[in-house]
Amino acid sequence: MPLYCEVALPVPLDRTFTYAAPDGQYPQRGSRVIAPLRNEKLIGVVMSVSNTAPADFEARYLEAVLDQTADQSLESSAEAEPLLSEALLSLAEWIAQYYLAPIGEVLRGMLPLMAEVSRTVYYRITDLGRDILANSLENQSGIPFANKTANPRKPAKNDNTGEEQNTPRRILERLASGDPVKVSTLRTASGASLSDLAALVRKKWIARETAAAERDARRTERFAVLIPEARLPALSTNQQAILAELAACGGEIPILELRKRGLSNATLQTLVRRGLVRIDERAAAFRLGGIERSSPPIRLNESQTEALASIASALGAFHPFLLHGVTGSGKTAVYLAAMQRALDRNLASILLVPEIGLTPQTAGLLDAAFGSKVALLHSALTPEERSEQWRRIRNGDAPIVVGTRSAIFAPVPHLGLILVDEEHDQSYKQEETPRYNARDVAVMRAKFANAVVVLGSATPSLETWHNSEQSKYKRIEMRERVNQRPLPEVELVDMRGEFQQTGQENLFSRSLIQQTQAALERGEQAIILLNRRGYSFAVMCRACGAKLECQNCAIALTHHKPPAEGELAREGQRLECHYCGYRRTVPARCPQCDSEHLYYLGAGSQQGEERLTEIFPTARIGRMDRDTVRGRHDLERLLSRLHSGEINLLVGTQMIAKGHDIHGVTLVGVVGCDHALSMPDFRAAERVFQLMTQVSGRAGRGELPGRVVVQTYHPDHYAILAAAKHDYAAFIEKELKYRRWMHYPPFGVLANVLIQSPKLEEAANWSAILGKWFQQTAPQGVRVLGPCTAPVARIKGIYRFHLILKSVSRQTLNGVLRSMLAHADTANIPRRNITVDVDAQRLM
Repeated sequence: MPLYCEVALPVPLDRTFTYAAPDGQYPQRGSRVIAPLRNEKLIGVVMSVSNTAPADFEARYLEAVLDQTADQSLESSAEAEPLLSEALLSLAEWIAQYYLAPIGEVLRGMLPLMAEVSRTVYYRITDLGRDILANSLENQSGIPFANKTANPRKPAKNDNTGEEQNTPRRILERLASGDPVKVSTLRTASGASLSDLAALVRKKWIARETAAAERDARRTERFAVLIPEARLPALSTNQQAILAELAACGGEIPILELRKRGLSNATLQTLVRRGLVRIDERAAAFRLGGIERSSPPIRLNESQTEALASIASALGAFHPFLLHGVTGSGKTAVYLAAMQRALDRNLASILLVPEIGLTPQTAGLLDAAFGSKVALLHSALTPEERSEQWRRIRNGDAPIVVGTRSAIFAPVPHLGLILVDEEHDQSYKQEETPRYNARDVAVMRAKFANAVVVLGSATPSLETWHNSEQSKYKRIEMRERVNQRPLPEVELVDMRGEFQQTGQENLFSRSLIQQTQAALERGEQAIILLNRRGYSFAVMCRACGAKLECQNCAIALTHHKPPAEGELAREGQRLECHYCGYRRTVPARCPQCDSEHLYYLGAGSQQGEERLTEIFPTARIGRMDRDTVRGRHDLERLLSRLHSGEINLLVGTQMIAKGHDIHGVTLVGVVGCDHALSMPDFRAAERVFQLMTQVSGRAGRGELPGRVVVQTYHPDHYAILAAAKHDYAAFIEKELKYRRWMHYPPFGVLANVLIQSPKLEEAANWSAILGKWFQQTAPQGVRVLGPCTAPVARIKGIYRFHLILKSVSRQTLNGVLRSMLAHADTANIPRRNITVDVDAQRLM
């Protein structure tokens, strides 16, 4: 009797799909399978298994079971363990329920193993396509593309109409045999682009299919190995050079390293044929990377020792903690010591950091402390590296895991401790489906695993602080810096008065320039936060007032200048959209009114670097933003230069504010941080306070005291004043009062419902349907704001409308959102066009 499985597939549907298992294959709950869905072959996860066939339809067979036992008799053995544990499956089901996300999309994010499956795209001709081709051959005519959609970001390859009409004919002729053809083969044979093929699929002349199969994703490295017992015949100079390199390296060397040294692969092959060298293929070593650190014994002060004792005594059961420590109080040392205590009890640990920017420093510390027991998980890894790390964790080879938000799903056995550093950071919120918050998921995972979870921050989110006030979390306080170092003194510079006194609108105030010069002359380092990318953040016409906007997004284009020498190779002067990546050259005249009077508004980090170079010509200046840091290796090099003192003046966006521990920095400048106070976001004050406090904490972490200069147009704002005094209690008291009045989190719950479509009328109509439904059926205690256009009304050619829901009851809010999705289904609004963001961090 065949087995039948309920399979969760990565599609935007709130359901599972029933399949029959192939003969001799025994999937289990938590196993991966390849399942057919329409013309696609998708990777799914088995949610349940039974022997009962569905009553109302005939189940299709699975293509393959990727994780299975050889025999049903092995079900109770260790070999029969499914890929996902029961605890992780329970966590996935909770995420799907809490965040109203399709279970298949949740599980896709939990299994970063795409490198272990090869996917191939095929096309085949349809009956309609055969008719079109036959008619074309009969009439000896081309086949024009009607309603062909052009890519606005890509110029047409060929404006010749006859050539355009011949393209679909060549495609259909290549497919005329009826056999599916791989996309690469078809494009080579017909000269078609992907957009050409997509156009024919929309016309239903051809059909797109995919195939999937398991592949070996293990990374390997080839070594050249010297054969010492071989006789040495007469050798050429190049052959002698290779043998000399091998002898100098202990008899073996990676072949890639030989190539880097300019030695010929052909010469190496000659040595192999002559029996002097052999080639070995081995598993590739993974470089953890990070900033190299020594590992001195950790000596904890009194407050650190008390914090560690509280955490260590709770190991073995579910206990949530808030570790509230001022910047520089040594929270990281407590994390390392707590992980060691967990390891001593054979328990694994997960350490979450908010961004990849913190990973090199943290990875270096963990590597020094725990060596090969550490695994790394973040988005900058290649698919093969990510798969390798995931397997190491699951096999128990790496009981210490560090990574960004997705690392919370690491399949660690015997999980005992979860640490969430900078728990307040909004980077923990996933901005794509499933829109989970890794901080809250960490608490639930700890609950399912009976583990300790520690949320650490100098500026905890209001939700976390409120939970500690309600005794849901135990609060641990660390009120002093390590070695009783003083918190940096903060100076507020009123930029309104600066303009009145100088008569000029300068990017940097006189005080900031003077104090930066003094710090550099003393041989110290300085950091300046300028939280905008690019050179200028908008270009406007003085004559007609029009801003140059992206053609795909309703957002102003950012002006970028050509890169300075030594930066990453990029295009020249350009305008760029930071949402979709659209770029264009800078026009000489306004596209709207043809005026030549274009005005560049605002200053970004690139302009800040240019100005600092002019002011401090002898300074060694570096820049840290998304334009100079494209991957983890770029970041590691930049941070290494900063730690070594090669860079003594760093300018950058908020990437520089998060957790970096550079002892030479004594001065921090904050420029333009308060512009966020004007944003239509109830969290604006909280974010400004957190950013100011975090970046201020980069100063004075060594032996010398620190100082902070904050330039602001709002020197009397309570968030600015509290941050200047390092007074979290004063800020939290006032901010909680406003939140309570307005029933915003943590005194209420909130969700953002986003309706999207490439057609403006369609998106507006759908949002009106849902808005009317909410007006008629929303229960007491749920307030609905909208529908209205989203703050960014169009992104990547997709029009966006939204509704904001507020409620005092999470259960009530969750229920009304589920009813809304059911109504949308009956109203024929596709589920993929509706995004529900529970506990939204951004209302954009």
